[in-house]
Amino acid sequence: MNKFARQLLPFSSLLFIISLWTCLVPDTFLSFQNISNVLTRSAANGIMACGMTFIIITGGIDLSIGSMLAMTGMLASIVMLMLGGGTWTAICGGEFIAMPLWAMVIGTVAGMVFGGLCGLFNGICITRLKLAPFIVTLGSMSIFRGVSYVLNDGKPFAISAYTYLDTGKLLGIPVPLLLFAIALAGSGFLLKYTKFGRYAYAIGSNITTAFHAGINVNKILVGAYTFMGLLTGLAAMIYSSRASSAQPSAGLSLEMDVIAAVIIGGCSPAGGKGTMTGTLIGTLLISFLRNGLTLLNVSTNLQLIVIGFIIIFAVTADRLAVQGGKKENI
Repeated sequence: MNKFARQLLPFSSLLFIISLWTCLVPDTFLSFQNISNVLTRSAANGIMACGMTFIIITGGIDLSIGSMLAMTGMLASIVMLMLGGGTWTAICGGEFIAMPLWAMVIGTVAGMVFGGLCGLFNGICITRLKLAPFIVTLGSMSIFRGVSYVLNDGKPFAISAYTYLDTGKLLGIPVPLLLFAIALAGSGFLLKYTKFGRYAYAIGSNITTAFHAGINVNKILVGAYTFMGLLTGLAAMIYSSRASSAQPSAGLSLEMDVIAAVIIGGCSPAGGKGTMTGTLIGTLLISFLRNGLTLLNVSTNLQLIVIGFIIIFAVTADRLAVQGGKKENI
């Protein structure tokens, strides 16, 4: 498979999925309400996929984002509820606490900060302890999830007034979509027009060469994982707003959809390749795929099997593209 075919594959696959569901369930799939719901619901995952793109381009991976999302949502909710005047007993008991707007704004920012600190923790462990990203984030996945359950003995925190990030609109545009667009544009700019983005590509292509070229590899890697955490914190607030509560079980298996979207969008698992345009396409493909399967009454368990096969296919296509490129060079 040549390079052009590999780049065209994600977009062609997206068109195929849309065409397939259009033929099988035209009345429900093509409705404005359904398309709007799919786009809005994909926003939080898309925001996290922007951060994951940087990590996979550097040759790393983050398995902790689902647990990180749950923990940051829980911690941010505590901040909002306490600023709203709630006592710890009332907060843990799920009593209604009227939160002022400023408390919700501070809580939202706090969620991003908590997420950034989680990402910083991952990045420092990877760079300072010289551990593989897979091992570090596998461990932090368990840590973050455990903290989520410990905070309120496995029960959620009720934040019923916190709905704007899910149902709100600004200039007629749903807020989640607007936040996704901002995250996508900002991430695309960082990746294409800044040293941070160029160095990320260099590290993923050959970390030894990047180091000898004078790139501060540790700084870039820590920055990438911190950025991932910041975006996960924002996504956590969207998820909490959607449920009007912070759930300790939120984000279970979420890392699979996010990683799948990035790899399907053209990021090489080996690092050094990827674009935000591809990530957008991969996110939409996963979202429309799940939506169509749901409309066909396919269980979520079977959906996991389908997405798993798609990930294997995407990685295989990447390997074939690399092998084809080497033959062409010879």
